[in-house]
Amino acid sequence: MVFGGTGATGRHFVSQALEQGHRVRALARNTAKLPAHNNLEAHTGSVTEIAGLDSLLDGVDNVVAMLGDVEAQKTRRINTEFVKVLIPAMRRTGVKRFLYQAGGLSAAPGRKLSPELWVIRSTIARSFIGQHRDNEAVMQYLVDEAMDIEWMVHRAGIGGDGSTKGLLLRSETRYSVATFRDVAAYNHRILDEESAIHTSEFSSYQK
Repeated sequence: MVFGGTGATGRHFVSQALEQGHRVRALARNTAKLPAHNNLEAHTGSVTEIAGLDSLLDGVDNVVAMLGDVEAQKTRRINTEFVKVLIPAMRRTGVKRFLYQAGGLSAAPGRKLSPELWVIRSTIARSFIGQHRDNEAVMQYLVDEAMDIEWMVHRAGIGGDGSTKGLLLRSETRYSVATFRDVAAYNHRILDEESAIHTSEFSSYQK
């Protein structure tokens, strides 16, 4: 189940999943932006006005959220509101694994950003402060209220679209600015990594 499947990373994630033979269910405001494929089940809707969440999760193995609305998140923590509804629905339907994509400039619970990343967040990325704070609230909620769920957070650094720049690996300290395509591929891989459960890590290109 993919939320945010028409976004910059999400569209690559959906395409890659279909290419790998997975069955994908996706919620989107405009389903015309999703690819036409026999293994894709598209539903029209928005995480800010979602109905029938339990039915969307019925039969699902993994939930992936790659969400962001910079304007809405300036005044409202829409992702946090959604995740607080999603987690109980996952419990009711027996879905255990959840991947949430945050930004690399969002601090993990109990940790501070490096001085270099804090400067970037406070200067050239200050217009995204609402997103950073929303992501941080999601991560804190997961730690405080959802340790029974197999969640994992990818604090991704994204620099734009384009061809692959290499293989992204999990890292607690190293941070790479990656392409949307590579971030999507990383998201696919860590969904199957047991050691990624209950982590909120960066990703960095393999040296």
